Amino acid sequence: MAPRPVPDLNLRRDQITQAACSIAESEGWTAVTMRRVATEIGVTQPVLYSAFAGGRQALLEAVALQGFTAIADALDAVAPDPMSRMRAYLGFATSQPRLYEVMFSMPSGLPFGADDSPAPLRRAFAAIQEAFPGTDDTASEVAWATLHGLATLQISGRIPAGQAEARLNRAHAVLAH
Repeated sequence: MAPRPVPDLNLRRDQITQAACSIAESEGWTAVTMRRVATEIGVTQPVLYSAFAGGRQALLEAVALQGFTAIADALDAVAPDPMSRMRAYLGFATSQPRLYEVMFSMPSGLPFGADDSPAPLRRAFAAIQEAFPGTDDTASEVAWATLHGLATLQISGRIPAGQAEARLNRAHAVLAH
């Protein structure tokens, strides 16, 4: 009998994160458990832990990092002017609310704004810095906080989506000074 081939760990991690995202999209992040993900992809829980030794938290952080790569891609795909980046940010957040939620609203051990911040976080913030430059990071941080607030309020339905462009225009007027 030939030995079993060693599975591709990156492929396995991708399968696991995709399953977690699929469950979250339909039922929310509370439904994403290691048992549920294992069942979803037809493996045992130890297989999940071999890919994510830190368990559910490590899985959620891996999904969040994928989200930061995706938002950086969305920001880099448009012109570096403030309005284009603001629209891209809000568009990303509102079109993928569950992904945005795991990136920003769930507990995370990911270091933000630190020397050891993962590359996807640094890249996403750099795209905001490019649109809102300054002598320090304050202008970029305030722009990011403003966009995050608008996105969070719109996703939750606390402010109507129909006024999104007007809000972005107002935010731009305030932030551009």
